[in-house]
Amino acid sequence: MSGHNVQITLTQQQDYLFMVNFGDGLSPLLCDEPPPLGHSQGPSPVQLLAAAVGNCLSDSLLFALRKFKQNPDPIRCEIDAEVGRNAEGRLRVLSMTARLHLGVEAASLAHLDRVLGSFEAYCTVTQSVGQGIPIDVQVLDASGARLK
Repeated sequence: MSGHNVQITLTQQQDYLFMVNFGDGLSPLLCDEPPPLGHSQGPSPVQLLAAAVGNCLSDSLLFALRKFKQNPDPIRCEIDAEVGRNAEGRLRVLSMTARLHLGVEAASLAHLDRVLGSFEAYCTVTQSVGQGIPIDVQVLDASGARLK
């Protein structure tokens, strides 16, 4: 997919609660800040950012494995986003760790080394976000063995 624009509309419902409309017949999503600003009635911006990174990494890993006709299902991804203060004392996402869990053991997947060496490069969101936030990507198989 080459150049295109993504348009999303956010409409304030009350205080920090926003309705996010993605268009194209997709269901809208309520987003909110945690207390003390909001009421946690939906995911926060940090949670959405972490979800976008995790979703993109999961998609990229799945796509790369399926190119070799491999089935790693079900893939599960856990994202840990460290939020803290920067040098100016402002809250920022300081780093992220993504743990991708394959649904099968590594021995059952052909071309896994090649996939593990390249899938991140095709992840649009992670490569973009990673320019400003360090992202540690780990891959584990169904037995818990760390592959990357």
